[in-house]
Amino acid sequence: MDLFVVFFIVVVLFVLAYKGVKIVRPYQKAVVERLGKYQRTVDSGLVVIIPFIESMRKVDLREQVVDVPPQDVITKDNTGVIVDGVIFYEVVDPFNAVYNVVNFYQAITKLAQTNLRNIIGDLELDQTLTSREMINTQLREVLDEATDKWGTRVVRVEIQRIEPPKDIVEAMSKQMKAERMKRAAILDAEGYKQSQIKKAEGDKQSAILNAEGKAEAIKKVADADKYQTIAIAQGEAQAILSVFKAIHEGDPTNDLLAVKYLEALQKVADGQATKIFLPLETSGVLGSIAGIGELFQDKDTTPKE
Repeated sequence: MDLFVVFFIVVVLFVLAYKGVKIVRPYQKAVVERLGKYQRTVDSGLVVIIPFIESMRKVDLREQVVDVPPQDVITKDNTGVIVDGVIFYEVVDPFNAVYNVVNFYQAITKLAQTNLRNIIGDLELDQTLTSREMINTQLREVLDEATDKWGTRVVRVEIQRIEPPKDIVEAMSKQMKAERMKRAAILDAEGYKQSQIKKAEGDKQSAILNAEGKAEAIKKVADADKYQTIAIAQGEAQAILSVFKAIHEGDPTNDLLAVKYLEALQKVADGQATKIFLPLETSGVLGSIAGIGELFQDKDTTPKE
C-alpha cells in the first residue's frame, strides 16, 4: 500500500512538473493566461506556471515567409497577367499577434492579393513589367500599415512572377528582336563610319608626312646645290685671284697677251657659230699682233750671207 502511494505521488509530481514548467526558446516569447484571461508576456528561458490554472501560448519571433498564390490581374490597359509573390514578416508584439488575428497566414495572404490587384490595376502592361521595385515598395507599405494592429512587421515583399498572355509575349519577343536588329544595324553603321573616318585621317596623316618628307628632301637638295654652287664660286674666285696675282707678279708684255689672245680666238673659232663678236677694247691687243707680224717680216727680209 505504501508503495502505491509513493508511486501515485511521483506520478502527480511528474504531471505537475510537466504542466507547470515550460521552456521558451531564445527566438520565442510566450503569452500566459490565467483562467482564460491574459496574465503576462514572458521572455525566453525557464518559465513556471500554475498547472491547470494557467496556460501558455508561444509566439515565434523569427522572420517568416508567406507565399502569395498566383492570381489573374487586369492592368490599366485591360491586359490580363498572372502575378504571384512572397511576403517576409516578423512578429514584434506577441499580445497583438495572439489576440488581434485568428489566422494570420490566411489574413495576410488575402490582404496581399487584394492590394496587389489594386496596385497593378493602376498600371499599364509596360509599367507593370518594368516597375517591380515600385510594386514591391507600395505593397510592403500597405501591408505593413494594415498588419500593424496584428503585432507584426512586414519586412519586404518580392514579386516572383508577372506573366502576360502568350500572344503578348510573342509580340514583345518580336519587338525586342526588331529593336536588337535595329541597334545592331546602327552599331554596324557607326562602326563603318568610324572606320572610314579613321582611314581618312590615316590617309591625311600619310599625305602630310609624305609632303613634309618631300619638302625636307627638296630643302636638303637645295641646301646641297647651294653649298656646291658656293664652293664652286669660291674655288673659281680663288683661281681667278691666283691667276690675276700670277699675271701681275709676272708682269706680262703686250706680246704675250697677244699670243694668249690668239689662242683664245682659236678656241672660239672651233665652235659651230658663223659669226664671232670681238670686244671693242682690242686696239692694244691688235697693235701687239701687228708688232709681232713686223718682227716676223724683218726676219724674212734679213740678207743671207
